[in-house]
Amino acid sequence: MTLIKSISGIRGTIGGPVEENLTPIDAVKFAAAYGTWLKQQRNKDNYSVVVGRDARISGEMIQNLVMHTLVGLGIHVIDVGLSTTPTVEVAVPMEHADGGIILTASHNPKQWNALKLLNAKGEFLNGAEGQKILEFAASNTMVFAEVDDLGKITKNEAYIDLHIDEVLDLPLVNKKAVEDANFKVVVDGVNSTGGIAIPLLLERLGVHAVKLYCDPTGHFPHNPEPLKEHLGDLAAAVVKERADFGIVVDPDVDRLAFMDEKGDMFGEEYTLVACADYVLGKTPGNTVSNMSSTRALRDVTEKHGGMYEASAVGEVNVVELMKKNNVVIGGEGNGGIIYPELHYGRDALVGVALFLSLLAEKKMTVSELRATYPNYYMSKKKIQLTPGLDVDSILKTMEANYSDEKLTTIDGVKIDFKDSWVHLRKSNTEPIIRIYTEAPTQDTADALTDRFIAEIKAVANI
Repeated sequence: MTLIKSISGIRGTIGGPVEENLTPIDAVKFAAAYGTWLKQQRNKDNYSVVVGRDARISGEMIQNLVMHTLVGLGIHVIDVGLSTTPTVEVAVPMEHADGGIILTASHNPKQWNALKLLNAKGEFLNGAEGQKILEFAASNTMVFAEVDDLGKITKNEAYIDLHIDEVLDLPLVNKKAVEDANFKVVVDGVNSTGGIAIPLLLERLGVHAVKLYCDPTGHFPHNPEPLKEHLGDLAAAVVKERADFGIVVDPDVDRLAFMDEKGDMFGEEYTLVACADYVLGKTPGNTVSNMSSTRALRDVTEKHGGMYEASAVGEVNVVELMKKNNVVIGGEGNGGIIYPELHYGRDALVGVALFLSLLAEKKMTVSELRATYPNYYMSKKKIQLTPGLDVDSILKTMEANYSDEKLTTIDGVKIDFKDSWVHLRKSNTEPIIRIYTEAPTQDTADALTDRFIAEIKAVANI
């Protein structure tokens, strides 16, 4: 059981002692710190914040605590209820709100919850803004509103539909081709809000959706991270239903993975590759993903005449580099599609619509589509370190040991070899070094990971 406070928000497990878990007191304190920070951004009479949640069991409790804390600060709340992270991101500018809060712990198990914080653009806060909120929370200097100045709560549960409207209005979403293709798709909504949003989107596109775990109870039927080892039921359903493919999202619907018609994973890393292939084919330009994402995006981008660049890990870093490079599509290899034409946030709904448009126009099966992309395989492991070890010094030594190779050091150390790469980075929350590798075969990727684990242990004397 744990509570993690960082510049990207607060997350933890429900229950237990204050300051050690995500208790009601911690939720109130952090919401108050966010509201205080928000009121310092602009000098105005009225402030408003959009608040939504995924279907976690603790969601309604945490949302009520957060909303009424904001009311106590004199901030008006637009309650969008059961929603998705990208839906709240879209709602903030549509409401001309000052910010947004999503109550979700993303792919973490059901005992977790979190506050994800947005600015007035509906985008995640940067490091300096997050740090300021942490300082407010630690200082207990928040000042609440007088009784005549309390905020109000307004319900608006139309935003999933409005979000879908925005997706379907995108010029690159080929509604007619998708409808004509007469697709049949199995959707695993992991009993969260993806079970509401994705079938509604598919219905609007004329796709026959077979629902699997689409009841938003918050009782996740399997580990909610959309990885192959958790998706046996989806694979069986795709084959049994003779579906064209399967869709799975995480609980807050910002990560997206596909399964082909044979019940095999398309590859979470390849969600962005396929969507980028489609977008770049229509609107040539540049792409960005993070340093731990597949090299296949670079290959596809260069095939279309564009430039690829990798950012530090973290959505806010990806978005910052996307804006700097004026990219047409970007995201993260964990199935996060960021399409700036709609908004700067990972969005499974726009990913589904772009993927369906690509598949309908290509007139091929999902397995045939996957065969058109370069094959890379990843290995992801970690080394548990003894507290007190100087991780930065270990990484500096590894950097020096590979100074003859192509190095990137904006986020740990990434070493690019001719046909493979390795990314070494430390965790911000625990004494761990993460080792990610990619190579042309799984055996090569695994061997590369094991080799670097051995080298790091030798450097660290462990």
